[in-house]
Formats: sequence, C-alpha cells, structure tokens
Amino acid sequence: MQRALLRVRAILRDALKPVTGAIIGGIAVGLLRLVRNFDPNKTADVFASVTRRIGRWFPEQTTGRNNLKAAFPEKSPEEIETILTGVWDNLGRVGAELAQLDRIWDFDQDRPGSGRVEISPESVERFIKLRDDGKGALFFACHTANWELPALAGPAYGLDSAILFRRPNIAAVDRAIQNIRALNMGTMIATTHDAPLRLAQALQKGVHVGMLVDQYFGRGVDVTFFGRTTKANPLLARLARQVEVPIHGARIVRLPNHRFRAELTDEVTPVRDAEGKIDVQGTTQAITSVIEGWVREHPEQWLWLHRRWR
Repeated sequence: MQRALLRVRAILRDALKPVTGAIIGGIAVGLLRLVRNFDPNKTADVFASVTRRIGRWFPEQTTGRNNLKAAFPEKSPEEIETILTGVWDNLGRVGAELAQLDRIWDFDQDRPGSGRVEISPESVERFIKLRDDGKGALFFACHTANWELPALAGPAYGLDSAILFRRPNIAAVDRAIQNIRALNMGTMIATTHDAPLRLAQALQKGVHVGMLVDQYFGRGVDVTFFGRTTKANPLLARLARQVEVPIHGARIVRLPNHRFRAELTDEVTPVRDAEGKIDVQGTTQAITSVIEGWVREHPEQWLWLHRRWR
C-alpha cells in the first residue's frame, strides 16, 4: 500500500512539475520586470536588508558557517558570523542587480571613474593588448561580488567574447535572464554536451572565452582549496591544452557606495608536463589558487553557501 502511495505521489509530482514551474517562472519574471521600475541603488539596499534578515533561517546558513569555520579556523565565532552576514548582504544585492545589469554597468572608457564601475589602468592595458593580439584567450571568474559583471568588461573594450553559462531549470526564467545577458555580454554558450567543442572552435577563431570555475564538480580533478581537497571543473585547462591561448583571471570587487572595481590579472602561467604540454590538473590548481587569494581578500563577497567540499 505504501509503495503504491509513493508511486501515485511521484506521478502527481511529475504531472504538476510543468504547472509549478510555470507559476514560479511567472513570479520570477514578474519580479525581474518590477525591479526595473525602481532606483538600482535603493533596490539593492532593500534586497540586501531582506536577505540579511531571512538568510539565517535557510539551511545554507549552516553550510556557509561550516565552510567558513573550516577555511578560517583562526577566526572567532563573531568574525565568522560577520562574514556570513556580509555573504547574505552581497547575495541580495546580486539578485537586485541582475534585473538592471545594463544600468549597473555604466563604464565609459572615455570618462573612467564617472560611473559605478572603475577599471585600473593596468587592467585596461591588458584588455587592449588582448584585443589587439589577434588571438583568443581564456578568462576565469568566480562567484564573488556581482559575478555577472566580469562578462561585461571585455566587450567594453571591444573584445569578441563568448561566455559559458548554465541555464536555469525554468524556461521562462531562462528566457528572461538571457534577454538581460544578451545586451552586451557577447555570445552565450550553454553548458550542453557540445559546449567544449563550440568553445574550442571559438578560441581558434580568436574569440575570448570566459567561464565561472569555482563550484564543486563531481567529475572534476582534485585540487586544494583553503587547505582542503575538493573537485574542480578542468574544462578551462583542457581548452588551454587543446588551443594554446593566454589564461587570465577576471573579477569584480564590490566597493562602498554602490560602486565596483573590475580587475584583469596578469597572464596565469599554465603548469606543463614532461612533454611541455599543459598539465590539466596542475593548471586547474593554479587557477584555484588565484581564486583562493581573491576570496581571502574579501571573504564576505564570495558565495560560501554552496557545498564546495564534499
């Protein structure tokens, strides 16, 4: 009898999934459209205030606290809680800013420092060099500050770009977010089975390829992150091994007064094997080490709420 009830419940769940997905999607799309009617700064402040208050009631609060304790054993419980509050604050701001990326990113290379976004002169020089060298490049980023914004930095300097992204499960939300991202992010390539081939082809054509690389990837290679072994996606290193192009890190730092700083690192030197070919595991570790350095600088701006270690 119990088995039959479980089967009926599974059938009902599968049957209702399109309906519930449509309802959730409609609410999310409506919220994205609504947010665009308000001032970006005030909206970000409101969202941050809400997530700071409600975040502690979610199971991710425990995940984040455990991650921080393991990563920073030298920090006091009060320091850990302060960082965790900042994580929720940042997440709320990212949610509000997603609906207004075209307004948030107001960088004008002819008037640097006049808007919300600033780019250091050193990063500007690197962008221009990459734009003019006639070949592609690989950019890695992570879930720190507003992780949507690094994809806008390259096109701002005329780089032909392609961004790897993961589609939301709900179609309506996917379409809405793609409409936002399509404004000035370059070509968007979804994480489908043929994505590695498409990315390699783009690199061979001189396109600059970017992706987020800081989440746990069960089929990945072993790396050390904050002194603990975890799995990381080796795709970027495999692409570099297949198509020899420069590797750079791109990140956004959240600044006071609703401002951001975009940074592009020097070229990250890949690790090579005895035959001189790029070593996938070693290069993935080199990238992971750069990300760890970023997170240590601004731990409250990284997304500690997912299970990075298993």
